[in-house]
This record gives sequence, C-alpha cells and structure tokens, in this order.
Amino acid sequence: MNSSSPQQKTFLFLLICTSLAFAAVLWPFYDAVFWGVVLAILFAPLHRRLLQRLPKHPNLAALLMVGLCLMVVILPMTLLGLSLVQEATHTYERLRSGQLNLGLYFQQMIAALPDWAVQLLARFELTSMEAVQQKLSTVAVQASQLIATRALNIGQNTFQFLISLGIMLYLLFFLLRDGTVLVARLRDAVPLNGPHKHHLVLKFTTVIRATVKGNVLVAAAQGMLGGFIFTVLGIQGAVFWGVLMAFLSLLPAVGAGLIWGPVALYFFATGATGQAIILTAFGVGVIGLVDNLLRPILVGKDTKMPDYVVLISTLGGMSLLGINGFVIGPVIAALFMATWDIFAAENSGRPPPS
Repeated sequence: MNSSSPQQKTFLFLLICTSLAFAAVLWPFYDAVFWGVVLAILFAPLHRRLLQRLPKHPNLAALLMVGLCLMVVILPMTLLGLSLVQEATHTYERLRSGQLNLGLYFQQMIAALPDWAVQLLARFELTSMEAVQQKLSTVAVQASQLIATRALNIGQNTFQFLISLGIMLYLLFFLLRDGTVLVARLRDAVPLNGPHKHHLVLKFTTVIRATVKGNVLVAAAQGMLGGFIFTVLGIQGAVFWGVLMAFLSLLPAVGAGLIWGPVALYFFATGATGQAIILTAFGVGVIGLVDNLLRPILVGKDTKMPDYVVLISTLGGMSLLGINGFVIGPVIAALFMATWDIFAAENSGRPPPS
C-alpha cells in the first residue's frame, strides 16, 4: 500500500477486526467448515484427474466428487456411529440393570491372584472390596450417564447435524470447484516470498493428507481387528469395543492396547489362560503390528516428523480441540517446524527448504 503510516495502521486494524468478526460468524459451524476444508484437500488430487476428463464441466466434476465423498466417507461413518449408539445404549442398560457388575469382575480377579500379588495390591490399598466396588460403581454410573446423555444429544441434535452436514457438503463443492483460485488468492495475500509460501502450503496440505488418511486407515484396521478377536473370544459388545479401539488408535503407540490389554489381564487373573494368550498374541502380533508398520509408512514418512512429535501433538490437539485435534495438532507441529526451518536457513545463509 502506497499510503501514509496512519492510513496503513488504520487499514491493518480494519483488516484484523473484519477477519476476527468473520471468524466469529463462522465459529458456530467450525466443525463443518473445518472438515469441508480437510475433505477438499484430501479429494483434490482425485478431483484434478476427474477434471482432466471433464474439462468443460467443472460443476459436474465437483458434484461427482461430493457424491463420492458422501458414499465413501460420510455414509459409512454415519452407519458406524448409529451402531456405536446402539451398542452404547445396550451397555448402559446392562450397567443399570446390574447384568454388567464391575465389582464382581474385580472380586474374581482378586480371588484368582497369587498371595504375593494380593499383598502387593494391599500395600496400595487396592484389595478392599467395598472401597474398590464403590469406586467402580461410581465410574460405571458416570460412564452410563455419559453414554445415555450422548445418545440423547444425538437424537436431539439431529437437525443441527443435518444443517452442519449440508454446510460441509455445500462448502466442499465450491472448494473443489474453485479451490485453485482460492489458494492463489490466499498466496497473493500472505506477505511472504514465493519459496516460503510454497513450502508452508505444501507442508500444510501434506500433513493433513498424511494425518487423516494414515490415522484413519490405521484406526479402521485396528478397530476391525479388535472387534474381530473380541467376537471370536465371545466378549460382549464387540462392536462397541472395536469402535473404541479405533478411536484410541488415533493415539500413536498406546492406542488400542488400552482396551485389549486390561481384558487380557482379566483373562489371565481369572484362569482363562487360553483366551488370555490368544488375545495377547493377537494384540501384540497383529493389532500392534498394524500400528508399527502402517503408521510410519502412511503418516511419519510424509509428514517427516519424529514419532514422539506426532504423539505429543496429537495428544495435545485432542485435549484442546476434541476429535478435530488429531488433525490440527500435527498440522500446527508441522508448521512450527517448517517456520523454524525457514528461519534457521535465513540466518545461516542456506537456501530455504523446498
């Protein structure tokens, strides 16, 4: 801007105010906007290929991609969510009726433990049946209330969900159709030199694609494998536990083991050695192998971030932003590392990273 300093400051102030106001307007539909952008980035390469076949029909190409996204991503996730609600409601009913008694399971484990293990637990005051049963009952009641509340909220917020879904699909259509123009305008607006902008945009899109595709594929694989082995071993609520394992699989390294590990310990403690060995072997050798093999290939290789950075940024992002944090956390970490790489290259006189 070729203007005086007061005019520049006034314009920058106006720019910041209008940007914040626009963000506030969009905030009620933050989830819809966020996932619309994420899906547009994920499906952009496929959309470009389709557009090469339909160069004179950009609207049709974008509409076909929205339909594909609806069939491949949104519809399966909706059906899975409905199954989860049904399983969660069934679990709640069993907890409320007493069919699922956590205190009884604890008693069976204590009775099956050797004397040295009981003495060790006694040092930590973990063998008091009444105290532990009361704690477990409290946890069970709270968990059941949470499950019931979530299920009720889903029913009450169906209209809100449909509105958000419509906004996301509507936004996805225009992001696919006009994405190239929008990205070019954003690049022009950012006051950085060309190589720096290219590097940051490339890092942003690469990390989103790698994080979403990699983590979702790993989570889906671990969830299906966990649900399968739970079904084989006759554990009730296999779908519920499988979905929970898939969700926890978004956390690198720990993930699904937080579900199948305690179940395996329960089998060992209650004398079901065969089931315990099968579950442990399957958990370590199959479910764990999926995480150890696929995650570095699908996530770490493209993001070029160490595993510990991915883990910490994922945990931090999810603690701050919920489920969206498993994408936003690693993206922030990647941009942090990218900007510091650029800064270090500038100070050392090296060429900027490409």
